[in-house]
Amino acid sequence: MTSTQTFAALDIGSSKIRTVVGIVEEKKNIINIIGVGLSPSNGIRKGMVTDIDEAVANVTASLEDAERMSGEQIHRLYVGFSGPHIETYDSKGVIAINGQNSEITEDDLDRVLDAAKAVSLPSNREILRIIPKTFSVDSQYNIKYPVGMTGIRLEVEAHIIAGHTPAIKNLEKCLYETKVDINEIIPSSLAAAEAVLDRKQKELGCILIEIGAASTNVAIFEEGNVVYSCVLPVGGEHVTNDLAIGLRTSIDTAEKIKIEYGTCLPGDTNDREEIDLSTISKNDTHHISKKLAASIIEARYQEIFTLAREELIRIGRDGMLPAGVVLCGGAVKMPGTVDIAREILQLPVAMGFPRDIEGIVDRVDDPSFASAIGLLHFANRYGSSAPLFTFQFKKLFGTLSHWFRKMIP
Repeated sequence: MTSTQTFAALDIGSSKIRTVVGIVEEKKNIINIIGVGLSPSNGIRKGMVTDIDEAVANVTASLEDAERMSGEQIHRLYVGFSGPHIETYDSKGVIAINGQNSEITEDDLDRVLDAAKAVSLPSNREILRIIPKTFSVDSQYNIKYPVGMTGIRLEVEAHIIAGHTPAIKNLEKCLYETKVDINEIIPSSLAAAEAVLDRKQKELGCILIEIGAASTNVAIFEEGNVVYSCVLPVGGEHVTNDLAIGLRTSIDTAEKIKIEYGTCLPGDTNDREEIDLSTISKNDTHHISKKLAASIIEARYQEIFTLAREELIRIGRDGMLPAGVVLCGGAVKMPGTVDIAREILQLPVAMGFPRDIEGIVDRVDDPSFASAIGLLHFANRYGSSAPLFTFQFKKLFGTLSHWFRKMIP
């Protein structure tokens, strides 16, 4: 009899909160999607909780949608989030091998990674993830997995992703209020990579660019590992703000223009073509040039990809990633995004859709669900075996206390 396991993932963005529930069979990588929840991320701004009550209400709404669709109750989940407050660092760790026959063990790997964690971080920063890039044993370098090898000195070059401690604590408090437990908090860029990149792309070398509402996540892979990641403080919301200022419209109207008429390619629009704003807004009734709107959008997307290229230049990978660029996130669906990325980054570019899924695929077959689906893949490949649907005393007591409060006059 084949055993199965159920996982739930919550992707907290600055525009939408996405919940996905999936079932995976033992020793398989295909995830059967059985539940999806979607709600606006009111109360959350740039990856940080700005209103606890409003954020809790919207997270709860997303969870309840997924529960209704899946027919299961969620008590534990994997959480993905991002924002400009996330910072990355490179670090090194060194230890001496003292075991029997100087053979390297899993405990030695834990020790050397702990040594790499001993970096000087600001007091308001917390390490979310430490990723080993390469190991060295004595004078032998570029080792992927040194367990079982013999040596005296073990070194690791690691990539550290850290977040703003108050932002993480407020997020944890928000989820505690919804009566769910957190299995693990994963940076969105790493989660998205699990959903849209295959092993060959990671081995050859590629750059993942996830354009969200408030920020853009960049992760660069080589030889199967993350060699660099960062968060750029620009995203889809900045395009909306640019349109509102440049076209002299309200934010709501600018968002509708972006979604219904937006394109990154002003050259494909007619000089005389206009948009009658009275058809999409009650407050803005004037006409605007479609070409002007496209020029405004193009400028912001050019900035995003120029910043991404500067990161490639900084680490010496400009034009040197054979597997090219993979785009994901809600804002990459803008027509012309692939063309601009190809022109600026001078690499092959592809749109990233979630892979290795079945079930209600039509609900999640979208670049904006890359992080949410990636969290499920992450849970399946690296997560703990703790069951998702278990009896939770915290949830029970939360429900009872709520019931007693209603009984008190």
